[in-house]
Amino acid sequence: MAPRVEIHYCTQCRWLLRAGWMAQELLTTFSDTLGEVALVPQKGGVFTVYVDSELVFDRKTEGRFPEMKEVKQLVRNKVAPAMDLGHSDTVVKSKAANAGTQLDEACPNE
Repeated sequence: MAPRVEIHYCTQCRWLLRAGWMAQELLTTFSDTLGEVALVPQKGGVFTVYVDSELVFDRKTEGRFPEMKEVKQLVRNKVAPAMDLGHSDTVVKSKAANAGTQLDEACPNE
């Protein structure tokens, strides 16, 4: 069975566009690998990415939104570890490692 990616996003925060763009990028990059990318509406400031029901990114835990190349790397590591991502294989510098990092966009509904 082909892998399934789920992007859970907050409807109250209007993050559908961000989630949709991310889904489009994943479907383009992994066109022969992924079986499905699902957008799952949520509330409460949620923005998470799952691969086959395994959490790979959580905005609240990280304190920021993921960079697209970071999501591609996380998905690749689960579904096609040997796949070369070209320029998206460069190291992502995490701002979340710094103490007191602010969220990119705060959700007033959290």
